[in-house]
Amino acid sequence: MDFAPSSRSAELSERIRAFTAEHIAPVEPEVHRDIARRREHGEDRWTPPPVLADLKVRARAAGLWNLFLPREHAGRYAADFGTDRGEGLSNIDYAPVAEAMGASMLAPLVFNCNAPDTGNMEVLLRYGSEDQRQEWLEPLLTGEIRSAFCMTEPDVASSDATNMAATAVLDGDDVVINGTKWFSTGVGNPECRILVFMGVTDPDADRHSRHTMVLVPMDTPGVRVDRMLTTMGYFDEPLGHGEVSFTDVRVPATNILLGPGRAFEIAQGRLGPGRVHHCMRAIGLAERALELGVRRAMDRTAFGRPLAKLGGNGERIADARIAINRSRLLVLHAAWLLDQGMSRAALSAVSEIKVDVPNMALDVIDLAIQLHGGAGLTDDFPLAAAWVGARSLRLADGPDEVHRGVVARLELGKYR
Repeated sequence: MDFAPSSRSAELSERIRAFTAEHIAPVEPEVHRDIARRREHGEDRWTPPPVLADLKVRARAAGLWNLFLPREHAGRYAADFGTDRGEGLSNIDYAPVAEAMGASMLAPLVFNCNAPDTGNMEVLLRYGSEDQRQEWLEPLLTGEIRSAFCMTEPDVASSDATNMAATAVLDGDDVVINGTKWFSTGVGNPECRILVFMGVTDPDADRHSRHTMVLVPMDTPGVRVDRMLTTMGYFDEPLGHGEVSFTDVRVPATNILLGPGRAFEIAQGRLGPGRVHHCMRAIGLAERALELGVRRAMDRTAFGRPLAKLGGNGERIADARIAINRSRLLVLHAAWLLDQGMSRAALSAVSEIKVDVPNMALDVIDLAIQLHGGAGLTDDFPLAAAWVGARSLRLADGPDEVHRGVVARLELGKYR
């Protein structure tokens, strides 16, 4: 197995880093200050600052657009909607690209490679009908609209998706939807126009055949964003995470994805590559945190010595480097298995990285915060927000306990 990036992957990663350094990093503080100011004065803080639209135009013109599109499914969409060279990338080629984007909070949005839009676009690409693709995939690929994924619910243990209580009931040529979802990322943004909703259609079917995924336009009567949620004090504007209620929402049955009762089939196809994307971005975030921490440790002195030479900090920095490199290899291994079609081996590998990487990132970010002292806890540096993002990733797309359970079940199965 060869984890070396292809020449195209290496070139794209370098172009992403260069674009981020030249165009995104200089305006990031301005964007965050603008959103904070609007929040403080009770103004609209969900509409993205105009500078983001300008950056998206630049990124698309540079060919750094929709790079997440998978090689085997990209087809004409890669050629028609701005992807570099009109080709999709394998998982192992996209991994370094995602890492390069992960160093910036804004970069994935600028390059139209932001979750949950990437996952939703892959769902439409893999499972959507031609009409569904024309209506929703193409505007998502151009960046005209945003989307959200409505799966988690407040009143059940959503770590077990079969607990889902929201319903999507067939009624003639329509689907009637009822229930409440929360932590639906992206619904705060006024550009969010389409929701991918998962609900129970047949409660008497096999537990993995009860649920259906349905496309629900945001402006459908009965859809309401009840509140925007904080993640440990952060609203994550301009996307945000919302609690959304669905009351007798009626959409055409043609909005069903793939077919009634096939939601779990879609979810498994969506979440594997998506978890690789999440983990590689988290590695990029850890790299950024380590860089900030090391620079601080070299520039600041205490008790007559640089911080890097005090209290075992040098050893902690070494441990952080080892941890990042180890996690990167684990993710590349999972990406390689997905590309090889080794689904059973990939199942364990993807769960392994989903446990390992967020915990590694938390440790590295925590070290960087410690090296910054009190400043690391403020919004003067991106570390506090980075820590919250990494902490939330231990729950998003399945909590640690579920993924450890998957790994353990597969490991124990070898010896039965």
